[in-house]
Amino acid sequence: MTKPETLDNLLMEVRGCTLCADHLPLGPRPVVRMQGGARILIVGQAPGTKVHETGIPWNDASGDRLRDWLSLSKDIFYDETKIAIMPMGFCYPGRDPKGGDKPPRPECARTWHDRLLLHLPDIDLTLLVGSYAQKRYLGSAASATMTESVRNFRTHLSAGFLPLPHPSWRTTAWQRKNPWFDEEVLPVLRSRVGEYVA
Repeated sequence: MTKPETLDNLLMEVRGCTLCADHLPLGPRPVVRMQGGARILIVGQAPGTKVHETGIPWNDASGDRLRDWLSLSKDIFYDETKIAIMPMGFCYPGRDPKGGDKPPRPECARTWHDRLLLHLPDIDLTLLVGSYAQKRYLGSAASATMTESVRNFRTHLSAGFLPLPHPSWRTTAWQRKNPWFDEEVLPVLRSRVGEYVA
């Protein structure tokens, strides 16, 4: 009988991953944080350069904006017993010539996500940050656009998902155009998150 893998051993394997090293301009540095008892999972896109440099997820202006949306301190946000962080791509993918970063490498989610999720049995709420996470985890239930998926957030709550936009600097203008996000989504988001990290 094969001995089941432990989360610690799996995370060591993930952090040593070089599957797409040839495609990564700064080389591999997988960034994932979790412990088995976490009740919230954040599935984002991929690390930026600052996160790659420090190895700390959401350690940038986007992370500051996300923590503001969640109304969480850094201490709570980075408490792995409460919040697991698993992006769609674990390493910095490089710059897109058209602007911004390239999409997350597809190898990460298909190689590691299901194996890691087996070690997160207590997740009550999964925050799907950005369109890549929403497409994978909402599947056919995703709306045609990220904005529509976020606006229809209530339809996904019963399945334990809450779609969010990516909290990049571009989202400031998006929030101004979509005031319902602050009025309708953020109060529910903060209430649910507060319940699960209490």
